[in-house]
Amino acid sequence: MRRLAHLSDLHFGRDRPELLDPLITAVNDLKPDAIAISGDLTQRARRRQFAAARDFVDRLAAPCLVVPGNHDVPLDRPLARLFWPWSRYREAFGRDLEPVWSDDEMTLVGVNSVNPFAWQRGWVARRALARVRKVLARTPANHARVIVMHHPLEHLPDERKRLTHGAERAVNALAASGADVVLSGHLHSWRADAFAEREGRVGVVQVQAGTGLSNRLRGEQNDFNLLSFSGPDLTVERYVAADDEQFSHTGTACFRSGSDGWETLSKPAA
Repeated sequence: MRRLAHLSDLHFGRDRPELLDPLITAVNDLKPDAIAISGDLTQRARRRQFAAARDFVDRLAAPCLVVPGNHDVPLDRPLARLFWPWSRYREAFGRDLEPVWSDDEMTLVGVNSVNPFAWQRGWVARRALARVRKVLARTPANHARVIVMHHPLEHLPDERKRLTHGAERAVNALAASGADVVLSGHLHSWRADAFAEREGRVGVVQVQAGTGLSNRLRGEQNDFNLLSFSGPDLTVERYVAADDEQFSHTGTACFRSGSDGWETLSKPAA
């Protein structure tokens, strides 16, 4: 069995300081085997914001895989955005924008879905998909295979933001590569469901976290996820910051893997 904590959209610079220690305590108390953070660690890619994000990650007990979000490249420094979009992110989190982490039962593959030349809309390059395919081809069959990116690959009908460029192609390619789960953020809303069925495509689970710390709430509370893989079963538990500023469990989605990939067994009530 493997347990993976999933956080997103911390937005240091527009964060809620009163939630910082409760979030760290809640995640560490769950004792996950690893932690995935799916982008937007900062609000405006300032060095002090990256320093705060780096300090946050250093206080987490489990190994962390981090990928950038669209807020992690400069907005108001056009030359830096054009020529050195990743310089400050790399100062804080290293040169690799698409890291890979693995243990005896789980493999995490980071995908950089940020387009530095677009403010919000992401993209998934063919090169990135080819790289994922190579990584998963050498991943043991018994591993839980988790893709971590900032931008979701499917939106609900009422979503106003534009869908990631190449999203449908990416879902098909990830399914064909043997991915089990795609983790994302960006929308500041929670979701755990299988991607829409398509003929010839196996089921892949999509999991979105809202925002762990930001005060830029969009009708939902601050939250994070805990994924638990046990044989053919996956549970996704949502932890939400309550009025007392403590994170507590609020619902669980359950999935099972079969010959056609992952199917949804149950979801929390809307």
